[in-house]
Amino acid sequence: MTAKTLAPPRTMGLFGASLLPVNGMIGAGIFALPATLFLAVGSFAPWMMLLGGLLFLPLTLTFAWLAARFDHSGGPILYGEAAFGRFVGFQAGWARYASAIVTVAANTHVMVSYLATLYPVLDGPVLRPLLVAGFIGFITIVNLFSLRSSVTTLSALTAVKILPLFALIAAGLFGGQPEMGLVLPEFSDAESVVLLTYYAFIGFEYVVLPAGEMKNPKRDVPLALIAMLAAVTLLYMLVIWAYIGIAPAASADAENPLAIAAQDAMGSVGAIAIVIAAAFSIGANNFAGGISLPRMTYGMAERGMLPRWFMQVSPKLETPVNSILFYGAASIAFGLWEGFMVLALAGTLTRLLTYLVAAFALPVIEKRDGGINLLHGFVSILTVISTIWVGTHADEQSWLVFGELVAAGTLLYFIARQERPVEPLSVQ
Repeated sequence: MTAKTLAPPRTMGLFGASLLPVNGMIGAGIFALPATLFLAVGSFAPWMMLLGGLLFLPLTLTFAWLAARFDHSGGPILYGEAAFGRFVGFQAGWARYASAIVTVAANTHVMVSYLATLYPVLDGPVLRPLLVAGFIGFITIVNLFSLRSSVTTLSALTAVKILPLFALIAAGLFGGQPEMGLVLPEFSDAESVVLLTYYAFIGFEYVVLPAGEMKNPKRDVPLALIAMLAAVTLLYMLVIWAYIGIAPAASADAENPLAIAAQDAMGSVGAIAIVIAAAFSIGANNFAGGISLPRMTYGMAERGMLPRWFMQVSPKLETPVNSILFYGAASIAFGLWEGFMVLALAGTLTRLLTYLVAAFALPVIEKRDGGINLLHGFVSILTVISTIWVGTHADEQSWLVFGELVAAGTLLYFIARQERPVEPLSVQ
């Protein structure tokens, strides 16, 4: 069997699939959001996260229903292609992928900043970029070996970031005086932070990208999406309640308010644990992207949307080595470039394009298969409305960079189209 036709084996189960949306949604935000929401809406802050989860539910359901129809890697690429053709499918994936390369570099710089609060030497002009490159290199190397080893590493990172949060929750809920009441804020105040709560859940789509390497993706992906949205919403609410119950006034304006709250509740050990958890949370978020996003370029190459070089699979390692190496090298390059933060501004827009394509694709695919489910159609409409509303908050620079990324990807697409014909995509 040649490297061209070799496909990665299906080794990921429900547990590994569940780790991807959890780490996609929980990054640095959970360590800053409690103080921000409390300052804006007071004791209503936990309920604000519930509203954010409900706002995100239509989008999650849309992806779950689409994922139940496909068992190959690529996620929104496959959805867009099945509904509107290969070019739309490509655009649904490429812009999301291009911004993710920049985002992983930006997030790794933030991770180093958290660690530098404990070890200031890490923030040096030479050591910082070396650490950024080293961590992205670590992600790349681990992902090269096997999907199983990647899931094992991700589960360890997840435990390190979640356990201190559970300790803070216990200290705040049982040792503090949390305000569990429902005190409504002024509407204008609530409206100003709804967008922030929406962003807290972005990243859930990681789980749909490597479906081709899952044992039972049509069952596991929808289960992981819905269950993890509920779990993450509850975790956010509990963390905010714990924060309110400890000492919010003393830490609301601090750079790391949860660390100050943890110090009040558990001493210096608690504060150190939260700082480490924040760094590992960002690291796990990046690691989840390192697992999923190379499978996106593999899926795009498999569908003839990128040069076939991206679908090279190692016979020995059984992983898409070229896609993984490209992702790692490009992320390191942006991590060493001082101006990459400008490109990161377009990250949200690229995801919104992906979300819109998926929302429009669901009723189109269902109609082609025999009829639109009324509930699915209604949820798709809600998804389109909420996504467009979020997109109206983007600035002109974000749209400009977004257009440049789309143009660059389109060039690669037409290069790939010259290489070989591709069979039409089948939908079950």
